[in-house]
Amino acid sequence: MFDFLNRIRCVENKISVKRQILNTAGVMLFGIALGIISKYLDCPPSNGLPFVIELLDFTNFFGRFAVWVFLAVCISVYSVSPGRAAVNVFLFFVGMLASYYTYSTFIAGFFPLSYAMVWGGFTVISPLLAFICWYAKGSGKISLVISAGIIAMLFNMTFVYGWIYFDIRSVLELAIFVCGVIVLRRESVRRTVIMTAVGIVIAIGINMIVPFRFG
Repeated sequence: MFDFLNRIRCVENKISVKRQILNTAGVMLFGIALGIISKYLDCPPSNGLPFVIELLDFTNFFGRFAVWVFLAVCISVYSVSPGRAAVNVFLFFVGMLASYYTYSTFIAGFFPLSYAMVWGGFTVISPLLAFICWYAKGSGKISLVISAGIIAMLFNMTFVYGWIYFDIRSVLELAIFVCGVIVLRRESVRRTVIMTAVGIVIAIGINMIVPFRFG
């Protein structure tokens, strides 16, 4: 354990403080840009967007959780340490929400309070989740379980299923799920398959216990 922590410190020391600040600022700017884009897609009439965006339903896609969970996982696992992952993901969501609701209030002319409270709560707990997700890129059993848990969340955000039915929410969510498996892949195909299978089992268990899901 101490050796692992020492390796984390060594990696952090190799990256200058200035570079870490610039990386975090870039992540926050990325969140701000996505917040503006997602709110902009909410506002035009259905026939005011390019055909491909309408066909793939990008408007509703950005209003669901899958894409944001995936982006948070990517930011987490590619951060240099769990602490940096927590900071980066938190500021990503702060930037996204700030731009989204600023656009909503001053340009679109309304402020959806209940919706904002849900996302605000998710943002508050995001540093803890990011801290945990960072360990998914390890090679031990704990990292495998964490990765499988993330796969389970993405699975339930991608597929709608029950005893006699199974369907996909959208092609975009399916792409997110596949990309999630790729990002979290293990050191071999066999272990990647095991991770995915365990994730699906966890997802089915959650689906049986929890009466609602985040779509």
